[in-house]
Amino acid sequence: MAKAPVFTPRADDFPRWYQDLIGKAELADNGPVRGTMVVRPYGYGLWERMQREMDARIKKAGAQNAYFPLLIPQSYLTKEAEHVEGFAPELAVVTHAGGRELAEPVVVRPTSETIVNASFSRWVRSHRDLPLLVNQWANVVRWELRPRVFLRTTEFLWQEGHTAHATYEDARDYAARIHRDVYTDFMENVLAMDVVPGRKTARERFAGAVDTLTLEGMMGDGKALQLATSHELGQNFAKAFGTRYLSADGRQEYVWQTSWGSTTRMVGALVMAHGDDHGLRVPPRLAAVQAVVLAIRDDAEVLAKVREIGDRLEDAGVRVHVDDRTGTPFGRRAVDWELKGVPVRIEVGPRDLANGTAVLVRRAAGSKEPTAIEALPAILPEVLEAEQALLLEQSRAHRENHTAEVTTVDEAVEAASAGWARIPWDALGPEGEAELAERGVSVRCLVAADGSVPERGDQPGNVAVVARAY
Repeated sequence: MAKAPVFTPRADDFPRWYQDLIGKAELADNGPVRGTMVVRPYGYGLWERMQREMDARIKKAGAQNAYFPLLIPQSYLTKEAEHVEGFAPELAVVTHAGGRELAEPVVVRPTSETIVNASFSRWVRSHRDLPLLVNQWANVVRWELRPRVFLRTTEFLWQEGHTAHATYEDARDYAARIHRDVYTDFMENVLAMDVVPGRKTARERFAGAVDTLTLEGMMGDGKALQLATSHELGQNFAKAFGTRYLSADGRQEYVWQTSWGSTTRMVGALVMAHGDDHGLRVPPRLAAVQAVVLAIRDDAEVLAKVREIGDRLEDAGVRVHVDDRTGTPFGRRAVDWELKGVPVRIEVGPRDLANGTAVLVRRAAGSKEPTAIEALPAILPEVLEAEQALLLEQSRAHRENHTAEVTTVDEAVEAASAGWARIPWDALGPEGEAELAERGVSVRCLVAADGSVPERGDQPGNVAVVARAY
């Protein structure tokens, strides 16, 4: 393992460690307006990989990408009372433009349910138009009072899906499909992040929704982070905007709807769930660079060999980068790649070349061993999969080791000082949830007794997963 870069140790001050790592790994900077961020190329590269993986899953689920305006008439938000009440404190409102006061103020997009429904109400005419499944990749603005880069920013990037269906059952099943086949699959199989899928309580669900499915992840300090949500909207927005269709038997019916989203918060989650005192640890399936081949010295034979290794690994399907910048000290380069979390380093110097070997450094495993150069193209795909599996295994073990089974509010609050607690919902209920909230702890989700997603929030035997959260 290379010498650790100089920043706050994770165990000493987790928030400061997080901020230090965001800066030193060149992920993002604070923007000039409080609460905004500048996403640097390396950080945006992670987001691009996330986009690519998510977008493929979204399209496989049948949704197509579209784009809706950033500016929304303020009157649109007032059409759904619960929705506007939930977002009112976070709205950025434009009252003047072009040197004049606007006849009607416009809101900078906090979410798009209202403006999407304005379009859906024109696009949907018949049952043959359903289901209507769209997604957009965009930015949104929510005026954040306690900003933290990637986790809570005034402006952030996301995808938001919006759908309309002929029946409640079809909408419910589609929301569950997105939750399972898009979000859960991506979090576990690409981000290598253990997540708990569940339902939100009435107190925690999305403003204007009738039900919300969520994915909660445990960060390195034991706090929870909501990673993605999928909402059943019922017919609330359809009735507000008159989004109706002519059924097969000739009746006018309101559509049933869903919305669902995930954000650049996932980059912050990647840092907090997998990072250590040496920097990031990027899962191989996500990494834009899965392996970096480093020339230790400015030696013609070494430089030729690292380039050859790079070509052979690329032919084997590995996303590889050759670092032949021998004008920069090797130690500095090794620390930099470790800080950025590249899954595998392959280090080659004159002595290694004489032995026909390279030093194979695994970021997640923390191992370093000589490996035959000729064997690298064959073994590296297996090594990368082992690194991927190890990160998920470590994430799951961390959650399990820091989750307590409790039966009272006091026990839940105590457990939440270092991790999560599970408490029977029958023993907690809305009154206990309100008491937890007063003490800085929230019900992150409800799960069934076996840990699966319950069919209903009031299903007998449900368990509340409670924690302090970002």
